[in-house]
Amino acid sequence: MSIAIIDYGAGNLRSVQKAFEKLGFDAILTKDKTAIRTSKGIVLPGVGSFDAAVTELRNSNLESVIVETIALKKPFLGICLGYQMFFESSEEGKLQGFGLLKGTVKKFNFVNTPFFDYSVPHMGWNRLLIAHPSPLFDDIAEGSMVYFAHSYYPVPEDGMIVSTRTDYVIPFASSVSKDNLFGVQFHPEKSGEIGLKILRNFGLLAGRTPH
Repeated sequence: MSIAIIDYGAGNLRSVQKAFEKLGFDAILTKDKTAIRTSKGIVLPGVGSFDAAVTELRNSNLESVIVETIALKKPFLGICLGYQMFFESSEEGKLQGFGLLKGTVKKFNFVNTPFFDYSVPHMGWNRLLIAHPSPLFDDIAEGSMVYFAHSYYPVPEDGMIVSTRTDYVIPFASSVSKDNLFGVQFHPEKSGEIGLKILRNFGLLAGRTPH
């Protein structure tokens, strides 16, 4: 019984797997529906465009497996684009998201504002500001630094699901937690010891004991 990292052709999958393996967890890259269903926890990473990722997951019939495993209360973690696809829509594309969470995904736009010189995408290290408690952030201190690389950010309709916010001109929801569903806009696999702590927390939520 492993942590299943959904393989739908997105970049950065292997680095997520290696981070879990470094922590001593079994983690497999897979698009096999049975392997995903029988895993203890599921991770949906994402690098690329919203419409292309949604299309690939739907064409592979993986969206239904994602919805099914979440309904079964298995811990599920979306990373970056994988987090954005939880929502109903995105300014990046025309397709509907999975609608697991109410809200939309917006693009940073500082044109015609006093902050026009802020670069988009938002890339590099930035702070996590704790909004609401989440087991994903156990033993993570206020102000911990994590690594971001994104031009779009989710705006959840329900502010109570926001676990952390991060300021980049505006405060945005850098992570959410709702029951067994977790999403992070940053890349924990690129975020040093803090990122590894977060992945370890997820692995423990999935009921796995490190080797």
